Amino acid sequence: MQTNLSEQAKRLPRAEEAERILRSCVHCGFCTATCPTYQLLGDELDGPRGRIYLIKQVLEGQEVTTKTQIHLDRCLTCRNCETTCPSGVQYHNLLDIGRAVVEQQVPRPLGARILREGLRAIVPRPAVFKALTQTAKVFRPLLPSALQAKLPRRPYPAKPRPQLLHSRRVLMLEGCVQPTLSPNTNAAAARVLDRLGLSVVAAREAGCCGAVDYHLNAQDKGLERAKRNIDAWWPAIEAGAEAIVQTASGCGAFVRDYGHLLEGDHAYAAKAARVSALARDLVEVLRAEPLETLGINGERRLAFHCPCTLQHAQKLGGAVEDVLGRLGFSLTAVPDSHLCCGSAGTYSLTQPELSRQLRDNKLNALESGNPEVIVTANIGCQTHLDGAGRTPVRHWIELVEEALV
Repeated sequence: MQTNLSEQAKRLPRAEEAERILRSCVHCGFCTATCPTYQLLGDELDGPRGRIYLIKQVLEGQEVTTKTQIHLDRCLTCRNCETTCPSGVQYHNLLDIGRAVVEQQVPRPLGARILREGLRAIVPRPAVFKALTQTAKVFRPLLPSALQAKLPRRPYPAKPRPQLLHSRRVLMLEGCVQPTLSPNTNAAAARVLDRLGLSVVAAREAGCCGAVDYHLNAQDKGLERAKRNIDAWWPAIEAGAEAIVQTASGCGAFVRDYGHLLEGDHAYAAKAARVSALARDLVEVLRAEPLETLGINGERRLAFHCPCTLQHAQKLGGAVEDVLGRLGFSLTAVPDSHLCCGSAGTYSLTQPELSRQLRDNKLNALESGNPEVIVTANIGCQTHLDGAGRTPVRHWIELVEEALV
């Protein structure tokens, strides 16, 4: 695609990257066929090809309007289009660049600003999020149904974590909302890893991965959080930690991007690249270990929802299914398993109507094989799907830990 960036756009920190991505797009339209929002809305501007054209117009100096912002906001950043694209267009990076420019030029309504700032103030702070969630549980019957759906239906308290007995050590990103909404997930992961001879080292100073701020167009703040995590993990990395494990694929996808996002920061570029190289989704660690030695009574019938951040961003589609199959679990077939559930980080709150439509479509597909439980690999997807009040939804590692003999 030919481009002619405006003089203002040429001064952007990622101007060369944006131009390179735009030039790599041949407008073939293959991406449109797998875009969830295009399938729902049927509007070219609500598909990747249309959004790329909108961003091109913005960077070439044409007028930026509220309509432009609306179409870019509706994107889930599921990256299904990247999996489909024959030209390797790095759409999500272009979207980040375009959204940041539009954010500076188009003022949002007061209500939207309050919502987005509120999410940024609460979600990345585990203590604040936990306190507000506990308060919300008390007043649950009085809350709007949309907020009630975000509260966990059934508590699964965290089991005790094992002592650090093994010479092999890994770090684990604890996450922002997962310790409150699904407190047993990381504990279950630590217990299974312990059975395989790996100890999980705590890094108390590490916090939010930065994705919440970054994807709400507070990109500098998101990168500040990334740097803080790098500093928190670095002593353990120097001491020989094998990996930085994520049990939430959304966090994992962003941590893997640290190296790219900080490549222009001279103080952090090398460390960020090292952190990205060590980032592992939990399934990557487990599938490389002798799982058959665990002793698993995996007789339950499960449906697995593969999060977009796992299959499209991290290219690990089929990995969890393979591990669960090796452990003896029975997995049902899931039609259109490549499609997004509509969670997409904070999308279920900023775009509730579209999000609910996608959730209901996904649940219909997941429940078509009559599973006992739906399992997934990302807390956002888990909370979003479970909030419908239908088939229970849990993290897959909890089912594995429960099945240990």
